[in-house]
Amino acid sequence: MNNINSISIGSEAIVNSNTEDLSLSKRVKHSKIISGLEMNWWHFKIRITLARIIIKSYSNPKDLLLAFKYLVQLRKKFLGNYKLRKMVVVNGKYYMGLYTPGWNDLNYERFITSELNYFKPIKKEVLRFNHVHLAITNKCALQCDHCYAWDILNQKDILNQRDLSNIIEKLQNMGTGQIHLTGGEPLLKVDILTNLLKQSKRTSNFWINTSGFKLTMVNAKTLKESGLTGVFISLDHFEEAIHNDFRKFKDAYYWAINGAKNAIANNLVVAFSVCVTKDFVSEENLMAYMQLAKETGVHFVQFLEPKAVGHYKGKDVALTQEHIELLESFYVKMNFSNAFLDFPIINYHGYYQRRQGCFAGGNRSMYVDTEGNINACTFCHSSSGNILHEDFEMQLSDMSKTGCPSI
Repeated sequence: MNNINSISIGSEAIVNSNTEDLSLSKRVKHSKIISGLEMNWWHFKIRITLARIIIKSYSNPKDLLLAFKYLVQLRKKFLGNYKLRKMVVVNGKYYMGLYTPGWNDLNYERFITSELNYFKPIKKEVLRFNHVHLAITNKCALQCDHCYAWDILNQKDILNQRDLSNIIEKLQNMGTGQIHLTGGEPLLKVDILTNLLKQSKRTSNFWINTSGFKLTMVNAKTLKESGLTGVFISLDHFEEAIHNDFRKFKDAYYWAINGAKNAIANNLVVAFSVCVTKDFVSEENLMAYMQLAKETGVHFVQFLEPKAVGHYKGKDVALTQEHIELLESFYVKMNFSNAFLDFPIINYHGYYQRRQGCFAGGNRSMYVDTEGNINACTFCHSSSGNILHEDFEMQLSDMSKTGCPSI
């Protein structure tokens, strides 16, 4: 086992009983899932905000009506005719999904204006990207079965902090709603993370994609104070031994669960992210996973379908139609039925993509790897250029026309 894998838990990460009590009290006060009359009231206020944004954006009465209709149709393309049943509230911001800024966030109006710009161009500053994944390191303590960065795992990092800062500045100048800092394991570079967050403008929401490794109470507090919005924590099974074996790290489950609790205690938006493999997909497993997510107190659960890249390259990992139908049925049941209003909201890319198409490929989203190369998404490892190069805009334009090669 290499030096990274031999890192012990350490006393800093232990969440004692006093800290757990503090975490619970803060979660009740600043973080909850709402439904019923409370949700309907805040949803009404969100609709008023939408109407105000539309009125500010267009002067022609016909455009006003068509713009509102456009937003309604866009939602239906993703969710069909299902009515919103619940929202997440964290620190005074109201979230309906993971890739939409929370209402009451400074970036919410900019996000909606940018979506309206696809309906009819607006003479305002709009977002070029909804979200961008930016890998800041190849280093990781884990060796996960499904790792998409397997071929470069623990290789020497090319970009320094100044390079990363320049990339973020370029993304923000172009207009990027969310920047997801990933790896490797980004929390192995917590000092760099903190500096990047402090140096960046508040025109983007920042997230970290992590295994939970080193997400201590101290680190969660520091990152929140530096400007972090939330974390995606990879948890691939509700049973500790299976998750640890999947991640090839004996403390992986510990870090995921306690990292989530530490993040919640510090008013971060928290999502568990699960790779829904063929062996995992069953009604019983999915319900047990959601029960654990609920008990932990996370706000969202993200379903990711396995792709034959990285460590899965050349393997038959694609889900069958039967798996997909079960997952989609479960997604609808958990999000839109009254029986599960107090469970986390599920985000399911496969469900959306099969109805709306892919937003990656340099259109609304892309992936920047640890050398600054631009890729269609984290699962499409076909570089189309480098964000630090002078001709980046031309390279990006070419990638946008080509789209995602995995579709």
